[in-house]
Amino acid sequence: MANTASARIANLRPGDGYVQSFARGLEVIRSFSASAPSQTLSEVAARSGLSRAGARRILLTLEALGYVRSDGKWFSLSPRILDLGFSYLSSMPIWNLAEPFMEELVAQVHESCSAAVLDGTDIVYVMRVPTRKIMSISLGVGSRLPAYCTSMGRMLLSALPQDELLACLEASERTPRTRHTVTEVPELASRIAQARRQGWSLVNQELEEGLVSLAAPIVNRTGQMVAALNISGQANRTSARVMQDTMLEPLLEAARTISQRLDGAVGR
Repeated sequence: MANTASARIANLRPGDGYVQSFARGLEVIRSFSASAPSQTLSEVAARSGLSRAGARRILLTLEALGYVRSDGKWFSLSPRILDLGFSYLSSMPIWNLAEPFMEELVAQVHESCSAAVLDGTDIVYVMRVPTRKIMSISLGVGSRLPAYCTSMGRMLLSALPQDELLACLEASERTPRTRHTVTEVPELASRIAQARRQGWSLVNQELEEGLVSLAAPIVNRTGQMVAALNISGQANRTSARVMQDTMLEPLLEAARTISQRLDGAVGR
């Protein structure tokens, strides 16, 4: 992902509407991940696509601002980096409104509930109420997953104009995650169109073996989809058919309630 972002930056040119040094600073921040929580200067430079000198200037700036820590050799993000994410969350009233209804939904269906938004070809988790660990990877606020093979991703993609949808699918790294993963663009477009028509999306073991999830849209007062809400469970405990028959309506009701409360909050 870092290489893709760096290639995108390389195609841009500095100007009144684009600050290259700021963009490079963000790439340095993004170079840190669960697989690379601490890095040397050379590793940061390689992962962010910068020269050692450029990476060093940015790291020292971030360190002076309190966003990076260093022992002289190894660099890592500091907790202050969370301020950047919390600025987004606190600027959107939906997340404070959604949490109690998500907790009620979890108590009702006894499965994990999440909310996400679309960012390019990925979904980004903005709220999560887990019941138990249901995936091999850890998910939390800020986690990213590919949109094409997730229920929330397909729900969010269904709101895009057809040309944008096809461009997004073509740009996605459609690597099969399981033997069930759909990767062909025409079939994905068909399933997304179905999600658009019915107003919900079900993905059965395409992201991870044994994982089934349902998603519903959260919309604003103009009908624009601003996020998606989902419930996820294990197929060996709750099959896709059982989940659809018993949990779809509670999920849709929770999504409708959050959408209505969002409308009221914006109107105040």
